[in-house]
Amino acid sequence: MLIFQSGLTARRRCWVALFLMAGVAAQAQTPAPAPATAAAPASAASAPAAAVSASARRIYEDARSQLLQIRTLLKTQNSQASVGSGFLVSADGHVLTNYHVISQFALEPERYRLRFASTDGQEGQLELLDFDVRRDLALLRAVPGSLKGRGALSFRPAELALAKGDRIYSMGNPHDIAFAVVEGNYNGLVERSFDPLIYFSGGINPGMSGGPVVDEEGRVVGVNVSVMSFAQQVSFLVPGRHAQALFERSREAKPLTSPAWPRLREQLMVYQDELTQRFLALPWQNQEQAGHARYQLPVPQEQFMRCWGRGTPTDTKGLEFQRSQCRMEHAVFVSGAIQTGYLDMSHEVYDGAKLGAIRFAKQYSGSFRNERLGREDKYRTAPFCKEEFISRDGLPLRAVVCLRAYRKLAGLHDLSVLVTTVDGATEGALGRFDARGVSFDNALKLSAHYLEGFAWISKSSKKESR
Repeated sequence: MLIFQSGLTARRRCWVALFLMAGVAAQAQTPAPAPATAAAPASAASAPAAAVSASARRIYEDARSQLLQIRTLLKTQNSQASVGSGFLVSADGHVLTNYHVISQFALEPERYRLRFASTDGQEGQLELLDFDVRRDLALLRAVPGSLKGRGALSFRPAELALAKGDRIYSMGNPHDIAFAVVEGNYNGLVERSFDPLIYFSGGINPGMSGGPVVDEEGRVVGVNVSVMSFAQQVSFLVPGRHAQALFERSREAKPLTSPAWPRLREQLMVYQDELTQRFLALPWQNQEQAGHARYQLPVPQEQFMRCWGRGTPTDTKGLEFQRSQCRMEHAVFVSGAIQTGYLDMSHEVYDGAKLGAIRFAKQYSGSFRNERLGREDKYRTAPFCKEEFISRDGLPLRAVVCLRAYRKLAGLHDLSVLVTTVDGATEGALGRFDARGVSFDNALKLSAHYLEGFAWISKSSKKESR
């Protein structure tokens, strides 16, 4: 849509403010599955199968009337586009599930419809009342009277905190096979997560998204939402208090019948503003003792990001480098093609003393050119980029700042900032910062903050380089 492209072009003059705010002056898949093996025959020495938990059996039986499978169907036929799980939270047919379970309907209600299936085979129509995209939750309602008499699950009171190791039970319909209950343990909240997530040591499978996780009394403590890939028994839950809050504020809402882009935009604008403010309030890590001997680089605090590093072996004969990458591990799901609302940054430090100046310059320039900054697609405009040679306290830098506008989320952009030092003949540093789904004003603030993270380590280093 040209409106977003022209809106971006009209603000090109603001890039000057970006560099001034930064205090700078312008200068001239998946691995292949293991082969299947035949199961070993059972022997008399084999350990007996573990007994089914009496608690799990009781909890499932008590909750089975309130468990539902949530199906997104094509409007003109019964072919299902996606399946998930949900649960009743009122006698009036209010149902909670994940936003991502019903996102196709939310964005294209003219193409899709929502249906439920109960544990005893009853089916019926669902309508969407509201959602919380930030926490991946949605509130639905069945046609009045269709789920009458099934009861509702209640929420565990917030003042009754769980202790690490407490037994909790996840329910849902994995892989559209059958309803199931999975025993696991509460292991507290995920560390370094921007929004709270419960770490559940139990196996959640596709199709269980949106299902309830309950305590020994059958009270909801969380909602199934995701798992960690290539890990065992590492699953995540949205805390129950967020699901309860969505239900309480939207139980009387009118059904959403038009595409949800305006409401998504409203929620994402609030979220990105909070994310930006919290990130800007955190100082960069101190590198005087534990950083590069020459450059100060912007390395974030790890309050809601995780950082990893790697480098070449000490006996490397060619280009030596050290790499650090930091990223928020949870994004906001909008659709199968759009995950947004997160920060990602990295830097690489190069030492080409063993190559010489000419060979180093070729490889160093190649690293800069290889960075992908995106291109125009169905959901975002082509990036508009501004390049400047700038100075940070005498440290010369080459900086490229790019924005891509979201076509259906007016005012939101993907930001990319690419920075490289240009002072050394055989050494240098390259940094990159990405912010997904931020306003133009916050993109300026984040860019300036990132550029301010580059400097000389010390005055003596600065003098030695001249």
